[in-house]
Formats: sequence, structure tokens, C-alpha cells
Amino acid sequence: MADATPAPAKAPSQRPQLTSSMRSSSYLSDHQQYRPPQHRIPEAHAHHGIDTLVEDASPSKSPALPFNGVPSPEHPPVVVDSGGADRSATAAARSTSGGLSRSRSPARNGGGGGLADSTESLPPNMAPTTSMDEFPLEPPTQESEQLDHLYGSYVSPLCITSFLHLMSTFPLPDDAEEPHSSHRCLDNQENPRVVELTLTPAPSPSYLSLADLRKHELIYRFEQEWNVDVALQKDTLWRKHPRLVVFDMDSTLITQEVIDLLAENLSEPPDLAERVANITHRAMMGELNFESSFRERVALLKGLPATVFETLRPVLNVTNGVPELLKALRRLGVKTAVLSGGFLPLTGWLAKELGIDYAHANEVVIEDGKLTGEVKGIIVGKERKRDLLVEIAQKEGIDLSQVIAVGDGANDLLMMEKAGLGVAWNAKPTVQMEADARLNGQSMLDLLYLFGFTGEEIDMLVS
Repeated sequence: MADATPAPAKAPSQRPQLTSSMRSSSYLSDHQQYRPPQHRIPEAHAHHGIDTLVEDASPSKSPALPFNGVPSPEHPPVVVDSGGADRSATAAARSTSGGLSRSRSPARNGGGGGLADSTESLPPNMAPTTSMDEFPLEPPTQESEQLDHLYGSYVSPLCITSFLHLMSTFPLPDDAEEPHSSHRCLDNQENPRVVELTLTPAPSPSYLSLADLRKHELIYRFEQEWNVDVALQKDTLWRKHPRLVVFDMDSTLITQEVIDLLAENLSEPPDLAERVANITHRAMMGELNFESSFRERVALLKGLPATVFETLRPVLNVTNGVPELLKALRRLGVKTAVLSGGFLPLTGWLAKELGIDYAHANEVVIEDGKLTGEVKGIIVGKERKRDLLVEIAQKEGIDLSQVIAVGDGANDLLMMEKAGLGVAWNAKPTVQMEADARLNGQSMLDLLYLFGFTGEEIDMLVS
């Protein structure tokens, strides 16, 4: 039979305490995690590898080597095992993804080598040049990366939140109420491409006017980062009820430049079409005076048969969404006009085909069935376009606040400034920055979203 004598009770464990012999004069040493300094290699013989920068890294198996300076035959380069290959691979991956890695080839014959001897990989916006006239005065800025690949090619909730946060950084009026906002998905509830945000109150006009806010660098950077177009408007009655919409023709109602098409019909000299296209591009960018450059281009067309305008009619490519947009505007009772810096024979014909109410363009002098290279009357440049917009609005009894102007070139800026809303359609960079709103899409029908119409309402208007 087993002994029934009870086992002695186990003494309770005592809480560890610091004795007087264990205490020091430092509170941090006594009560915090403390790690005594490791033995350091003298600075003169130190080899600073990645292990010296990472906490708790295992020491290198290879002994530290003195720094030998520039490699030479007497002191050749030595490969040192730092024990951190996984971290260097991570760093290389990051530098590659950021577009900062470069690969260099050794110089030939021991020489320094020039541009022709180098296979250096550079970012696409930093290509070297040997001409000082072409060398950029300032280094190109790094554009922010678009976030479509992360959030999808639609306006995501995070995009809306980011925009609201951006707008909250602008000062409000002193007596403003608590800011609030609302939004509507105009085309699709699940994956919207167009979202209307209503913000109350607006940023203080004494700090930033609406015109300055539209051009603010933060707005531009937001558009580049999220790959969206931001159109800022006052939420007034006139925004939803325009009465006159004025269009440019070339590269707006149609996708081509008519004067370039005319130049392509001349075989002599061989480079004529290229010369005319170059002048047109510089004029639209605002680098050349439009009136003088137009006369120069028309002079190059001397000798073309007058029937060339009829020949080009089937060649004109109407911009996607234009016929549907004009049909919707007619059903809304909105007057339309085309003010073109091109030629009246084609502008008038296109306006009739599309049902546009007013058409103004340049008239060329024709003798013996051929173009003389001269222009009749006032050239429809930027000042003339502005004046014609005002004349049409006065004739129809329409206030300028209910006028919308759409264009793409520098010669459209004055009429866009005069209208209640100026819209840059796939425009040149200068026009994009100066216009009230920007549309860089595939269909001109998107203009109706600026009025506040939903996708269902637009379908009703064009059906």
C-alpha cells in the first residue's frame, strides 16, 4: 500500500526584483531594454557594408578590409561578401521599378568614351543631345504615376475621397458653415466614368478665384495622378440651361486640319504638305500669329483648282459623338454655330450637313477656276471669333453666361474666355491650361455631362 504522507507544499515563486548590487545610477539601464555597444573596428580599418546599417544583422564571415581607393594594377578591386544579398536584390528591384537603374558598359581601349561609345540606359524623357541649342534649360519633371492599374479605369471611391481631401486644403470664407458634399454617378453606378460632386461652401474667392482654382497646380497634379479631367463650375441655373454652343471646326468638329488636306493635293514642291502642317501646328500651339501664318499657308496653295473643296467633302472625318450631340442640342432648343479659321466652302457645307445654325470661315479668292493664294475680307482669327460669338449672342438675345465655346487651338482662347464656359477638346497644352474645362475623351457627347445630364437622360436626347 502506498505511503499516504502528503508531499510538502511547493514554495510560491517570488517576483524578480532588482537588488542593490544589480542597480545602477541609470534609470534607462535598469528599466528599459538595453543593449551594450558592440566592439567597433577602428575607423581607419572599417569596411562599411550593409550589415553596419541593419540592426541585428549577422556579422560578415569575411574579415574587414581596408579601403584601397581607386582600383589600380597594384590594388585590384576585391569582391566582398557582405552577407546581405537578399536585401541588395530588394533594393535593385525598387530602383528598377522606379525607373532609376542604369547599366553602363566599360570604356573602350581604356579611354573615357563619348556618347557614341556609351550604351547607358536613360529614361525616355532625358535623351542626351550634342547640340546645346536643343539641350533643355531645365531638367524634365517626373510626372506622377497614373493609378488606373491599381483602382481601375473609372472614378473609384478612393479617387473621390482624395479629391474631397484636396479641396479641403483650400481656405473657406470666414463666416462659412460646416463644409459638406454630395456626389452623383452620372453614367454607371458600379463603375462610374463620370461623377458630379457638389461642394458647399466653395473655397474663399478672396483667397482663390474660380479661374485661379481651375489652374491650380494641385488640381493639375490630381488629374495626372488619377487620369481624370476635373471641370469646376458654379452650380447655378445657367449651367444646366445653355442657349448657344459655339464650335471650332478643325480638330474639333472634325479630326483633321483642312488646310493640311488641301496641301496634300499639291505635288510640287514635294515637301509642301509637310511645310504647311508644320506651320499649322505652330500656329495652333500659339507660337505664330494666326493671321499672318494663315496668309502664308494660303499663298502656298496658289494654283489649286476650286473644285478641290468638293473633292475633300467625303474625306472629312466628323469627330465621334458630334452628330448625336448636335441632335441633343436641337431637341433642347440650343442654338449652335461653327466659327472656323478654315475655308467657307467646306465649313458652310459641313454646317448644313450637321444642322448647325451659323457658319463663319475665311473666303479665298478664285480666278479662272483656281485659287490665287489670297484671302478675301477679314481673316477669322482669335479676335474675329470672339467678335462673332458676341454678335450671334446679341442677335439671338442670349446672355454670354449661357454661351459655351468649344475649341482646341490657341486661336480659340479669346472666344472661350468670352463665353460663360470655355471647353478645351483634346486641346494643345496651352489651351488645356487656360480653358475653364478640359475634355480629353473619345466622344464629343461627353459635353452634355457638363450640363449635369445623366447617362439615361443623354440616351433619351439622342434616341
